[in-house]
Amino acid sequence: MRHNKKFNHLGRTSSHRKAMLSNMAISLIQHKRIATTLAKAKALKVYVEPLITKAKDDSTHSRRTVFSNLQNKEAVTELFQNISQKIANRPGGYTRILRTGFRLGDNAEMCIIELVDYNENMLKDKTAKKAIRTRRSTVKKTAETVEVVKETAVEIEAKTEEVV
Repeated sequence: MRHNKKFNHLGRTSSHRKAMLSNMAISLIQHKRIATTLAKAKALKVYVEPLITKAKDDSTHSRRTVFSNLQNKEAVTELFQNISQKIANRPGGYTRILRTGFRLGDNAEMCIIELVDYNENMLKDKTAKKAIRTRRSTVKKTAETVEVVKETAVEIEAKTEEVV
């Protein structure tokens, strides 16, 4: 029975899986985006997001905890100096998975996993969308609309008087 065995084993031994996720997390931290399969990206997301949350608190203990998972001084330095500054006010969701299609050889679903605050194209779209904001509620009561409503009410009253 598979009771309480929720994470994807990725067809690897425990040591191989830990080493692979550590290496992928280092690559993600250094390059800000990597291309991989969807299953590995989902496993990496679960692995790397707690490390990024730990990096918000720049203490010796949190540095040692993150280093015990990554085993790479450059990646830990990059995480605590640059990335933690950019994601300081974000409450979670530091990575984004973008599906890119299927691999030609074995038809595995491929994707790109990236750090959210480092994709300038998406950030530009987000600011542009905020500028173009539409309301879907009822017509806003302004001076012009009040005048138009009054004029139409006067016209309707005149027509009803003519009919009567």
